[in-house]
Amino acid sequence: MTIDLQEKAKRRCSWLPDLNAYSGPRYKALAAALAEAIDQGDLAADMRLPPQRLLADALGVTTGTVTRGYAEAERRGLVEARVGSGTYVYDRQDDQRPNFYHLQAENEDNRLDLSLSLMVPSPQRLQGLQQALQTLIEDPLQLAEVLAYQSERGQPQQLAVFCDWFQRLGIPIDPDQLVVTDGGQHGIFLSLQALLAPGELLVTDQLTYPGVIAAARELHLRHQGIPRDAQGMDMQALERLCQQQKPRAVYIMPDQNNPTGYCLSAERRKELVALARQYDFWIIEDAVQFMPPEFRQERLADLAPERCVYLFSTSKILAGGLRVGVLAAPKTQLPRLTAALRAHCWMAPPLMVALTCAWIESGEADQLLEWQWQELRARQELVSQELEGADFSRHPAGFVVWLQLPGDWQTGEFVRAAADAGVRVLGAEPFSVGSQPVPRAVRLCVSPPANRDRLREALQRLQALLKSPPRGRAVF
Repeated sequence: MTIDLQEKAKRRCSWLPDLNAYSGPRYKALAAALAEAIDQGDLAADMRLPPQRLLADALGVTTGTVTRGYAEAERRGLVEARVGSGTYVYDRQDDQRPNFYHLQAENEDNRLDLSLSLMVPSPQRLQGLQQALQTLIEDPLQLAEVLAYQSERGQPQQLAVFCDWFQRLGIPIDPDQLVVTDGGQHGIFLSLQALLAPGELLVTDQLTYPGVIAAARELHLRHQGIPRDAQGMDMQALERLCQQQKPRAVYIMPDQNNPTGYCLSAERRKELVALARQYDFWIIEDAVQFMPPEFRQERLADLAPERCVYLFSTSKILAGGLRVGVLAAPKTQLPRLTAALRAHCWMAPPLMVALTCAWIESGEADQLLEWQWQELRARQELVSQELEGADFSRHPAGFVVWLQLPGDWQTGEFVRAAADAGVRVLGAEPFSVGSQPVPRAVRLCVSPPANRDRLREALQRLQALLKSPPRGRAVF
């Protein structure tokens, strides 16, 4: 590198630390310099850091050193990398970019929260829980059993309850295939841990559930996103990837993609199964956002039972706080899955599983599910009415709406403007895989508001924003 190049890079850098003031490897010195600059106020919250190559030229180090330094700073919670945008100082005081692990309900400031895919509020839920608790209280023998250690997969009678329930819901599953999990996210993590080794390739939709992105990162997997259209994942793009690399698994939400609401068509389900067999990869089928029978197509687990893990959870039906789900897998994979489960938690909490089974056996779970399906359809109709003229995708019985932003609206700007208007929504970034540009879009969830009137109010505020200039403020 010439002196002229280094001097030019220095002049272009918005921030330039002196790494000689810190001991240890250069990348750790960079992370330490970032920490000190943030503490002293030299780097403000949400400030964009110099691009990695530019800072490397200015400091006279390799780009890899700066990359590792930024990664170390991100691990410490000092900065965050935004896909397609750069690295920014993390705003700890006023984070207006909620993500999948940031829970915020409607509260005293009257904010309307459309950021999270939750169960629809209903007094039936509390009544069902109370009835299930009473059933357990009146059965001392069962209470004594749930205080003891259980089999990793769950008690046989509990597995039978789940299978009977699935049968009523139109899903035939062999109890010998089932493993009880601590919810859907746990099922995702177990599946990835059991089926993939660190460094192996996981494929998902380019826009997918943030929980699988986080799990892939924690397990040190390579993660590749595939584009999609209205029919679902682009199978030609997936085949090109298979020809170049060797995916170990494809994770997919075929009945309702989160965040876009799209459904994988029947033809593409067959194509996906054919590719899985040709290129020898696993399919992880996420059915946590469970659809009514009339909207369901054939399960991937039925099309390819020998290479599919099916994930299900009660979180979107009964209560997220129960943390009870199940996965169904080929029997050949059960030893690996149960070994992974033992390493995590030994077993799903027996008390929560027993409570869930009592709720299911009472018949209240079926009634609640049917009511929620009807309510979600009504709320999605409300979206069509209140966001008329907007560009969005959704499932007619789904939890989510994917709203494309018009004109000059940028995603972060719209999220902040919506928050100013009292509505919490989620931008596209947490759902984006890889280095492709993040769409100018936000996800709305129709389920959290207490009633349709609250949802209508939130949608009207968002519609006013969509029709206003990006830097304007709608008046309510």
